[in-house]
Amino acid sequence: MIRTVRELPTGPGVYRFRDEAGKVLYIGRARNLRRRVQSYWVNLGDRPHLRRMVRRIARVEGVWCDSDHEAAWLERNLLEQSKPRWNRMEGGAEVVGYIRLADGSKPGLRFSHTADGSGPCFGPYLGGLRIRQAISGLHRVLPLQYTVAGDGSAEEFGRLFGIGPADREALARTAIAVLSRDPAAVAALRDALVLRRDRAAGELRYEFAAKVQGEIEALEWICSEQKVTWLEPRDADVYGWADGVLVRFEVRGGRMSTWTQRAVGEATARSRVAATPELWQPFARRNAELAARLLKVTS
Repeated sequence: MIRTVRELPTGPGVYRFRDEAGKVLYIGRARNLRRRVQSYWVNLGDRPHLRRMVRRIARVEGVWCDSDHEAAWLERNLLEQSKPRWNRMEGGAEVVGYIRLADGSKPGLRFSHTADGSGPCFGPYLGGLRIRQAISGLHRVLPLQYTVAGDGSAEEFGRLFGIGPADREALARTAIAVLSRDPAAVAALRDALVLRRDRAAGELRYEFAAKVQGEIEALEWICSEQKVTWLEPRDADVYGWADGVLVRFEVRGGRMSTWTQRAVGEATARSRVAATPELWQPFARRNAELAARLLKVTS
């Protein structure tokens, strides 16, 4: 099994254990796939209940994701579809949430548990605390809540920030760009938060610096690449092929919740791979190559 573990990437992803009969024993996620899977044979720590399962593992499979957030969503979707015996919960424990841009007399960004309602909506995201921290960071740099007229306290704060109702549209456009994961907008907002964090640390305001650091990490979480759960109910069949192994990911209703792999010749796989939407092609190709390597060292 050590040879198999060495083939796993050191990036984020989802792993799956199977027994000799091919039955799925466990599905998990990790920030570092190689290190996490290796831990089952080195140190189970607070997971002693898994020792019996480890003795039954005959094969390891993995999906290499583009971010921790993507891995978290894929694990959740897979477990909601089918929960193996050794998993304790169906899906993840994180709260699902959205960020809504509100206008009118109370402008600003709001946490929402659903995508229903008025105004532009972004997400879905995992982690209620992270979502709220990201909103706090966005408001710190883009104080939309103070672009109001007729509210004395809001107007006073607006003057302190040097903004007013005339700035609302520009601030809203920037917020939309960030939440739409525009690289330049995200980088600019992150740089602004880093400046505030470093200034606070330089002034020995460590508690405030730590708060801003949490906002930076939350912003990175919600703005990281994530292709396995969508606001729109899109459908897609995602295929990748490498060295005789075809991997398939099924996206239905906006969620990637099925992951299979099997031995297939290149001629059979060609049309399926060609029909895969461009967005998912690098993801599928990379994971087909990973599946082929893992099967090679296992056999």
